[in-house]
Amino acid sequence: MIAQCAITALHPARLASSFQGTLVIALSGGRTIAQVAECTVNWVVHKPLANPDLLPFNRGALMYVGRHPQRMTGTVAAYFDLDGTLLDASSEKTLTIELGKRRPWRIPIGAVSWSLGLVGNLLRGRAFYDAARNRGHFSFASWSVLEAYSSRLAKEKLALHVSSEAKEKLAWHRSQGHRLVLVTATIAPMAEAMADVLGMDAVYGCGPEHRTGMLSGSERTWSVPRRKGKVPVVEADAVENGHALSECYGYGNTHADSWFMRITGNPVAINPEGPLRRLAEEQGWPMHEWRV
Repeated sequence: MIAQCAITALHPARLASSFQGTLVIALSGGRTIAQVAECTVNWVVHKPLANPDLLPFNRGALMYVGRHPQRMTGTVAAYFDLDGTLLDASSEKTLTIELGKRRPWRIPIGAVSWSLGLVGNLLRGRAFYDAARNRGHFSFASWSVLEAYSSRLAKEKLALHVSSEAKEKLAWHRSQGHRLVLVTATIAPMAEAMADVLGMDAVYGCGPEHRTGMLSGSERTWSVPRRKGKVPVVEADAVENGHALSECYGYGNTHADSWFMRITGNPVAINPEGPLRRLAEEQGWPMHEWRV
């Protein structure tokens, strides 16, 4: 029988490429014990199969790779920003508005908390761009509520704001065996929900390592991949997964994204705002409009 079959995938279609089609896992006597359609299989040498005709290679253990950073192999990854790039909308604003509609009492609390966070950040010497991006508007919201709202909004509303061009580019990268990675300053529950909708292989959003209880509005102890903060995230991901950044792709829509885009060998400006458009023109980067 087939040795050491490890099934760990959340998205069987997103695997390191060796074989595409229908995977049948069977005993040597011919009895099927599992079957997965439309998948790609990554294999590692182990020992001979009892029936080498089952698969297009005659030695191997089957291994699915799930929606986590280590599940794809190879030298190439495509790193994407979310809002304004893959998504022609603001995911976090959509979440904030929905929270306000469902729980109106949160509006004044969120407004006051955000304002205090802005002033506090400015007094600590932060640039206005960073100071304004505190999470005061989520104060006293629980992580479980944000996760539930994010999952529903991503599927029912935000999925409609992913352009056909974005979908085509994601499909092209998959066809090339590239790993798809979302790197966004969007709060983690929404980033993860959108990663599921988009079929990404890995996602890095804003949030602490352990998410329990309610939010205070502070980003202390959080991972915050924003502006230059995306660079170490991309670099660490590339090292962990064996990617050569010179062969990878970087997609973004603002100058804040340019910091991680420029460390890849293939930066691409999507719906570029003024400063990024000028930089892309100077550097000869491709520019595209992905609008819904």
